[in-house]
Amino acid sequence: MNQFWENQYVQLTGYYSVVILFLVIFLAIFELVTKYKNWQEIKKGNMAVALATGGKIFGIANIFRHSILQHDSLIEMISCGVFGFFLLLSGYFIFEFLTPNFKIDEEIENDNRAVGFISMVISVGLSFVIGAGVS
Repeated sequence: MNQFWENQYVQLTGYYSVVILFLVIFLAIFELVTKYKNWQEIKKGNMAVALATGGKIFGIANIFRHSILQHDSLIEMISCGVFGFFLLLSGYFIFEFLTPNFKIDEEIENDNRAVGFISMVISVGLSFVIGAGVS
């Protein structure tokens, strides 16, 4: 049975499945903390929301990428990925705090693409820093 679990395709399928599950969970958490409904806004063509959401998806996947590369057990990979996600989420709140002149969520909901782009870049950039820390 050990040979089965050590097979690279079985491991890849396991990592893939876990990351997809946590991606769905984490996107649901982001949905709860934003004032807009991500998927409804994307369906309406709101490019700012699409950029911000895409950055979050990339950020989460990149954190798990680093976690997979650095940890041998699934439990360690998950725990570092979850911790990295909460760091990414805190970056979202810090971004909101550091822009007192306007509300990030309102600007993104109003399709301010500049704010959506910056939000995406912050998520992607922080994911590289978090990923390096996970390594």
